[in-house]
Amino acid sequence: MNPQTLSIAEQLAYCTVRLECDLAGGGVSTGTGFVFNFAEDGDESVPAIVTNRHVVKGAAVGRFQLTVRDADGGPMIGSTVGVALDNFESRWVPHSLADIDLCAMPIAPLLQEAESKGKAVFHRNFAAGQIATDAELQDLDQIEDITMIGYPNGLWDRKNNMPVFRRGATATHPGRDWNGRPEFMIDAACFPGSSGSPVLLFNIGGYTDKKGNTMVGGARLKLLGILYAGPQHVADGQIVMAPVPTANKPVVLTSIPLHLGIVVKAKELSEIDAQFRKVVNAKG
Repeated sequence: MNPQTLSIAEQLAYCTVRLECDLAGGGVSTGTGFVFNFAEDGDESVPAIVTNRHVVKGAAVGRFQLTVRDADGGPMIGSTVGVALDNFESRWVPHSLADIDLCAMPIAPLLQEAESKGKAVFHRNFAAGQIATDAELQDLDQIEDITMIGYPNGLWDRKNNMPVFRRGATATHPGRDWNGRPEFMIDAACFPGSSGSPVLLFNIGGYTDKKGNTMVGGARLKLLGILYAGPQHVADGQIVMAPVPTANKPVVLTSIPLHLGIVVKAKELSEIDAQFRKVVNAKG
């Protein structure tokens, strides 16, 4: 398949991976990761999978699937390379601030190993240039359509290695810090397995800006942030903020999700980028 025939939306299907973790204490959890290029320098970069720290916490083994690249450079749909890694939690580089629920794992060695075995991988990635700048965020309206890509309740198209796309809207202004933190809220159902999902501003064919001007032609694609938590209405009537669960198992119902999600702003990836750059510079 010629990759140039893929639409932007179709390419987005190859940006994410379904993370499945065997927990050290027993049990299995799922979450979402996406590929991001860190430490960009011309044509060189450090490709890594980004997710929430709580997704890989306590993970002894982690597994995910990558789609094989065909002879034309496009995706060989239905053909995958399975990756299983021991000591999974320790492989991730966390954000330096403990209360920012982000981490990243470099995957260049995995991609090189797959290619050496004749199984080159097809993937698409986000990069720093697609992160919404502060100026772009301030120019957004109070309510904007958003797209979230991931694996709610661990659901995916196993046959074709495809994620689930969902739409929602901003619930607070993405240009303002929710309660003084680098976060904003979205109005979308955030089920277990959605943690780590990229939250995008994605308009095809045009959009209307906050002044009512209609912008026609092309597509608008910006990485706004990464889903990590959601408010829960608990049994005693309180509303608490809790990480989106990764395990999907029967429990006594003591909390009800409010169909809202809390998103870490994508600009926080710059701190992890600085860590990768420090390592790259040290190695020359």
